[in-house]
Amino acid sequence: MEIPDGPELVVLLDADGAAVGTAPKAEVHHADTPLHLAFSCYLVDDAGRLLMTRRATTKRTFPGVWTNSFCGHPAPGEPLDDAVRRRGRQELGVDVGPPRLVLPRFRYRAEQDGVVEREMCPVFTARVTGEPAPDPAEVDDLRPVAWEDLVAAVRRDTWSGLSPWCVEQVTELAALGAGPDAWPAGDPAALPPAARLA
Repeated sequence: MEIPDGPELVVLLDADGAAVGTAPKAEVHHADTPLHLAFSCYLVDDAGRLLMTRRATTKRTFPGVWTNSFCGHPAPGEPLDDAVRRRGRQELGVDVGPPRLVLPRFRYRAEQDGVVEREMCPVFTARVTGEPAPDPAEVDDLRPVAWEDLVAAVRRDTWSGLSPWCVEQVTELAALGAGPDAWPAGDPAALPPAARLA
């Protein structure tokens, strides 16, 4: 799907995850952010490590925090798999292998400095090869991390500045299995209705 030129739009949701409209991404995050559709992705390298990134300090929401490989918002009508691949190229300059859905029902609310994130945010994992070339407007730093080390850091609260959604996701993912290769595929029927596109 080709994304039209113009302001980037996000899909607004009702409490059940059905689409109720769109809004410009640049205007949607504030103290009363409406519920909207997003996704998170955990990239795994050839050594089986997760690629963690630190969000650029210039970003409007949660600047400078460490988090999963990347997040994004599907455009209206854009399948989530396509959005994951698109965002991987935009943020990290990498080609993402076929995304695998692992947490179809994940949703969260988080706040930092008066700016709220409020998303239904299905979680994916994917393989990545090659060296990332991150966009400095999106990513300040990156680090490959063994899954067991990330889980330990979350459980012991020893990774200062880790995003709240990543903490919640790692907790849920750890309950699925010993690592990304052991996580069962999530059920696409459990996605928010707005994300169930052919």
